[in-house]
Amino acid sequence: MIRIILVFAVVLAAACGGSSQQAGSVTPARTAQMVDSSGKNVGTASLLESRAGPLLVLKLGGVSPGTHGLHVHTNGTCTGPTFESAGPHLNLAARKHGLRNSAGAHTGDLPNVRARADGSVDTTLTLGSGLGGPAALGSGAPPRALVLHAKADDMMTDPSGNSGDRIVCGVLGP
Repeated sequence: MIRIILVFAVVLAAACGGSSQQAGSVTPARTAQMVDSSGKNVGTASLLESRAGPLLVLKLGGVSPGTHGLHVHTNGTCTGPTFESAGPHLNLAARKHGLRNSAGAHTGDLPNVRARADGSVDTTLTLGSGLGGPAALGSGAPPRALVLHAKADDMMTDPSGNSGDRIVCGVLGP
């Protein structure tokens, strides 16, 4: 119940905070239709602007239960079944991988997300200011791929945190 209230508060803050938004509406800066390795639509990702920084709202179904790595990748393409077309993690500052790596992190490194027992993911992440910048996901930036991996990211091991296969992908485009 508390989580539902917190998510509602974050979305409400996003609706009220952006100068490009009209009262009572939220217009995503970028959206993605998320597909699995067979090309089936399994959900959406939306990037919203807020006073707290960019927010990523991820809603998926049909994902294996458990913890999964999530990253923004360099290329705005999602060719299945392996999604290798997405390229490496977005890494604008030429750093190592991992949110807990003293030499990292990649620009596109995100926290792990958890799929419930029913295979659903419904989460909102506050992204660092680097991802909201013009070279990453800000206005004028090229499309980027958002990729969900089969396993949890260990937050340290280069280049991808031992997060396994790419299982869901979507192109975050304007």
